Amino acid sequence: MKISGKIIEIKEIQQVSETFKKRNIVVEHMEEGGYLEYITFELIQDKCNLIDGFEVEQDVTVSFNLKGRKWVTPEGEIRYFNSLHAWRLEPMANNHHQVGTYGTPRSGDSVNVERLRDDDLPF
Repeated sequence: MKISGKIIEIKEIQQVSETFKKRNIVVEHMEEGGYLEYITFELIQDKCNLIDGFEVEQDVTVSFNLKGRKWVTPEGEIRYFNSLHAWRLEPMANNHHQVGTYGTPRSGDSVNVERLRDDDLPF
């Protein structure tokens, strides 16, 4: 799977255990119809350094796998978790569908601006 957007955050590497490390990045993505999405990707193990050389505000294409896990708590409750594991990051040469700073469409973008202003989300 692939998605394009603007890098919003680059987190530090987290050493989760002696043998496992991960790093999160957040990418701002414009959905069709003009809705902004903020998507967190995990870079795990040897992929943690893929983000090196990239900067916040840079447009990027992220190749990733969707992962789902089942976990049974000590109390016997079943829980499910999803994560997006990025395995390739590529700088974008064409910024045609990207969003400017603070969600403002760039010149030439085809965005439903009324939807951006009249968002009916409760938060």
